[in-house]
Formats: sequence, structure tokens, C-alpha cells
Amino acid sequence: MTEPGAAPARDPATPFKGAKILITGGFGLIGSTLAHRLAAAGASVRLLDNLDPDSGANRANLEGIEDRVETVVADIRDAEAVRRSLTGADVLFSLAAQNSHLGSMQAPLVDLDINARAQLATLEAVRAVNPRLRIVYASTRQIYGRPDRLPVDESHPLRPVDVNGVDKLAGETFHLLYHRVYGIRATALRLTNTYGPRMRIKDARQTFIGVWLRAVLEGRPFEVWGGAQLRDFTYIEDAADAFLLAAASPAAEGGAFNIGGDGAISLEDLAKAVIAANGGGRYEVKVFPEERKRIDIGDYWADDRLFRRTAGWRPRVGIHEGIKKSLEFFRTRLAKYV
Repeated sequence: MTEPGAAPARDPATPFKGAKILITGGFGLIGSTLAHRLAAAGASVRLLDNLDPDSGANRANLEGIEDRVETVVADIRDAEAVRRSLTGADVLFSLAAQNSHLGSMQAPLVDLDINARAQLATLEAVRAVNPRLRIVYASTRQIYGRPDRLPVDESHPLRPVDVNGVDKLAGETFHLLYHRVYGIRATALRLTNTYGPRMRIKDARQTFIGVWLRAVLEGRPFEVWGGAQLRDFTYIEDAADAFLLAAASPAAEGGAFNIGGDGAISLEDLAKAVIAANGGGRYEVKVFPEERKRIDIGDYWADDRLFRRTAGWRPRVGIHEGIKKSLEFFRTRLAKYV
């Protein structure tokens, strides 16, 4: 568990001025936020994304930097496109993934192909054309499964509860294996609920909090399943800081690290925070749907002290401020995200 902290002495994107950056999944929440930060810092940014309508990709996420980044519309499973994009890059932020937990149970072989096989193929391409590339891979807290203890640190057993968790664990393990065996400079960040401006809000395919934000902005009630579960949340700019600091930290190479938020909050208290930040709204507590309950991990919040010690990171935006910032962003852009 963490506490919000003061802003770092300098923007973590600053060291990447002049660097050549490749971001797979670059039109999504984290990828596009990194693109904005890195472009502003003077990096040369290339984005690879297939613009899958079931993903978080949205062309609106690049507003204001369209002419300052290079975009490659291609799938992470397209080995040749990935190979070409890797050539000459200094850093790869590896974000392209299938992120729906329920979707992974409905189409498990697709999830396997994207989150496991394509990650291994990308590492083989790195080994062939750019072996000194620095990689930061987006892993997930889902690999832990239902926690034995809280908060969850990196020594916790790994017991995924869905196909997505199994495949993401495979992707992470491939990165760490290639570091140990081939010296590939990879780091894995185990993310919790990442939210904020540019997230997918039109449905719950990636995160329920987006659906809640959309509902209150449209004047509709939203559903809270259960409500007593405790979770932590990472505001998008804090998540971007984590990726940037990881890429700049030699001590993080070969490691897997939890990324958390500013502490745990119950889902019902989170719902109340959304309504308070919006200045009105309504929610209904419902029984957890059975198909979701089977793969739900229950209470979870991260112990991310290892990454804070290693890379000097800590979250700076608390949940109440983050919700307020998110609503302010979407209030004037809702049509572009629904």
C-alpha cells in the first residue's frame, strides 16, 4: 500500500529526449499517455496498433500530437511489421494485449495467440534485430489470482483464475527468461486497475470504472456488483511515470514489479466517490453475475515497495482527485469515447 507523494524533481520522460521509442498498443490508454509525454520531451515516437474495436485503441487519444508521432497500423501478431518497427528503436514499451478477462474465457485461443505466442515472437525479433533494446512489458496483478494475504507482494504465489492471467503470466515469464538466458534488457510491471483520461468507457470490456464514469456523465444509474470488495487503482499519469522510470532504471532490468495506487477502497465507496466528484448520480448494488464471479479475484491491493525502492516511483494522484480529473476530461469529449 502506498501514499500519494510530491511530484518528482523532473518529468521522468526528460531522459528520453532524442531517444527512439516504440510503443505497441500505442493508441490505448497507457500507450497514448506515454506518447504524449515522450513527444513533449522530444523523443522520436513510433506507435504500433491494430486499432481493434474491442481494444482500448482510440484515434482521439492522439489529439494534439498526430503530426509528432509515427503510427503503424498493424497487429502484434504480424511478425514482419513488428520486426520492421523494432529496427533502430532504443526502448520498447510493450503494451499490445488482449485485456478482457471474460473475453479470454470466451475466446481462449485468441488470448493465447496475442498474450503468449505474439510476445514470444516479439522477443525472438528483438534478439535477431535489436538485442540491446530496453523493454518494459505490461504484466498484470491477475497473475496472482485470489490473494492468500494482503497487501500482495511479488513473493505471493502465482495462481491465475482465468485464461488471460495464464497467458499474461506466460508473456511475463518469456521476458524474464530472455533476460536471464540472452541478456535481453526486459522489465515487467504488474499493473492493477489503471484508469483516467483516454481510457475505454463505452463498455466494461477492460474496466468497470469506465462504465461508471460514462453512466454518471449521461445521467444514468450504474451497477455495483457486490460492493464490499477492496481494490486499488492507479491513475494513468502515475502508471506512465512507472513505465518511464522502469525504462530509465538499470536496476529494474530482469525484474517483475507490482504497481499499485494510493491504498485500497471498497467498490461501494468508490461508487460514492464517483457520484460526489460528478456532483450527482445514482448506483444500484447488484449480485455479482455468475460468469464474472467465477473468475473474480476478490479483495486485492498491491505492496509496491520493491518498485519504489528500485526506481524511485510513488503515486502522486489519489483516487478522489483522479476521478475528478477523469470526469473533467470526458465531460467535453464524451462523443469521441462512446
